[in-house]
Amino acid sequence: MSLKKRIKDFLKYHFYILKVGNKFSPPVGIAQRHLFNYYRDLALTGRVPALKDTGYSVFTQFEEDGLILFLFAVLGTTNKTFIEIGSDDGVNSNSANLILNFGWNGLFIDGNERSVRRGRHFYAKYPTPWAYPPKFACTRITRENINQIIEEAGFTGEIDFLSVDIDGNDYWIWDALEVVNPRVVMIETHVEFGYHNIVVPYDPDYFYPGKHKDYHGASPVAMKKLAAKKGYRLVGANSLGFNTIYVRNDIGASLLPEVPVESILQHPATIESFKLFDPIRDFPYVEG
Repeated sequence: MSLKKRIKDFLKYHFYILKVGNKFSPPVGIAQRHLFNYYRDLALTGRVPALKDTGYSVFTQFEEDGLILFLFAVLGTTNKTFIEIGSDDGVNSNSANLILNFGWNGLFIDGNERSVRRGRHFYAKYPTPWAYPPKFACTRITRENINQIIEEAGFTGEIDFLSVDIDGNDYWIWDALEVVNPRVVMIETHVEFGYHNIVVPYDPDYFYPGKHKDYHGASPVAMKKLAAKKGYRLVGANSLGFNTIYVRNDIGASLLPEVPVESILQHPATIESFKLFDPIRDFPYVEG
């Protein structure tokens, strides 16, 4: 690696640290723990706010951190273990707040070698150099290898949280996943497909943007059907509707009941995005 490249990477990394450093400061952690315990107390009374009203962002791109905190305050945790498929460096991720402010552990999986290297370096130092860091697996993710990747990393059986966001074969990866049994699943859908029950056919060699930037993934309707087949119910999504959230049917049904797909596709920007389906309407699909 050239000196110029090393300096560029050094500056980029440390600017990144300055930007995210306050996100795991004591006041941020304390405030979230107060909120967590407040939700726990409400859950004991059987009266909790609507999931859609609990979102905020610490590390996530949108408001997923707040949604996730609320879910596990209400449902409780077992082993505080996560698996995140399509994690990039694991810092601006759906699981970073769980690690850095709540002491979770788990596995990040991503195929970008530079991102994984950056993530390993970050978690070797933060929040403290003596913290137990999450594991990383750097590999291309397919239906054929996902169970082996996870098992070889040391994870089997029940976990608390699974996140899937790979901009492509998300549906097919969850469909194939058997080695772990998550209690809560957050998985990206393609809201541009609107209310159609469709999935882009599986392609193990797919790489975004493929033949068209809007031709990938599965509709929320199709993902909900897959979830039902695997024993999960839809309980909500982020405000734009694409990060859908499922809870295993044997957990917390009275506090987090199933919701219809229509309830998560109400944002004006989401409704506007339905128009993007028109140019790819005649592409090949399969039913969910």
